[in-house]
Amino acid sequence: MAMKKYTNPAEIKFYSKRYGKYITVPKGYHSDGATGAIDIWSEAWWVHDKLCDTGKFDDGALCTNFMASSILCEVLRKEGRWIRSIFWWLPTFLFGGGKCRERMW
Repeated sequence: MAMKKYTNPAEIKFYSKRYGKYITVPKGYHSDGATGAIDIWSEAWWVHDKLCDTGKFDDGALCTNFMASSILCEVLRKEGRWIRSIFWWLPTFLFGGGKCRERMW
């Protein structure tokens, strides 16, 4: 298991327009960063890690691996990181997902 070297300094509440769902990452939440990639400070990996750790949205609805990867890209696009939003989708889908991998689609 990878070491969780980052601690979220402030609550992140992201609303996915694509899925009409909220994902809240509480202050103090731990993450290993952008797993397998160069760490950049982005809400994307916090939101993706929270989805992968729980497999659920804030309302308790289940999140699929496809959705988690798509939401990561949605956050990156919101931050203006268009190139990363394209290149990070496939690796997060193929190699990430945590509990979301229980439901690929």
